[in-house]
Amino acid sequence: MKRPTLSVIVPNYNHGQYLPACLDSILSQSWQSDELVVIDDASTDDSVEIIQSYVKRYPQIRLQRNERNQGVLYNVNWGMENGIGDFIYCPGADDVLVPGLFEKSMRVLADHPHAALCCSIGDWRELSSGLNWHMGVGMAERPCYLAPEELVKLGKRNKLFIPSNTAIFRREVVNQTGKYDPRLKWHSDWFLLYVTGFRHGICYVPEPLAICNIHATSYFQRGRRDAAQYRELLEYLLGRLTHPENADVLPLIRDSGALFVCGMPMLKLLLRREEYRRLLTPTFLRRNLWYITQLQLKRFTPAFLGNLYFRLCGYRTRSVGS
Repeated sequence: MKRPTLSVIVPNYNHGQYLPACLDSILSQSWQSDELVVIDDASTDDSVEIIQSYVKRYPQIRLQRNERNQGVLYNVNWGMENGIGDFIYCPGADDVLVPGLFEKSMRVLADHPHAALCCSIGDWRELSSGLNWHMGVGMAERPCYLAPEELVKLGKRNKLFIPSNTAIFRREVVNQTGKYDPRLKWHSDWFLLYVTGFRHGICYVPEPLAICNIHATSYFQRGRRDAAQYRELLEYLLGRLTHPENADVLPLIRDSGALFVCGMPMLKLLLRREEYRRLLTPTFLRRNLWYITQLQLKRFTPAFLGNLYFRLCGYRTRSVGS
């Protein structure tokens, strides 16, 4: 069997202080990528100098520089379109990979050539609060392929979550779906993950293999603070999901309750718009209301108490080798 190829695309804007940890964790993987492209989006810090120092030492690294700031989605889409690999992985410049992510993911993907992507458990760390939890825990006990109908069952059991920071996509599937939709902004990754996942199924490795550092000033955190902008985004999201092109996956997304991640704004929109009320399933309501409650509790829960809760209630799993 031909060894599948992998492109790694790292979009960067003023993340020079985080880049060494990110690039070192990519370069130390046992399964080496076939290309590593760092796209600098007109940074004003020392990012370019740091990237160039890596280019001199590692010939597989290539620097792509934008003359003006284009935004993260533009850069990721550039990588999706121009990457040479059969598969593509786009970590944030402040993400850190755990040893084994590429090898374990690529091996299970090679065994299931119809899968849209492979994800593992995401190790999420909120830097402002000190909270640390795992996403995607409990979907399976061993590396495997999860068919679309199995994803629905996982959603009904509150176990379905595809951590974007761990997802290695089959590039052909992504390009067929339309890459990252700029109008979906910080939910463009959710749309791509779940539409392709429910269409083709996903592979899963039940280990925490990538660390996502969550900043208070991140694109996602800033965007959700503008209620009117967020409502407009969600209306567009629902419009895309209910478009005939996604008629095959909408019932599965509905039945899994996967829209719960949009929180209270999504609940209000579904209640207000009659044409979308069919998405108000018991599974969605249960997952959505529990998610809203968790977000409220997180605002005033001390880190030590929150992290204890995560450990006791299954939101953390053992790290590799522990």
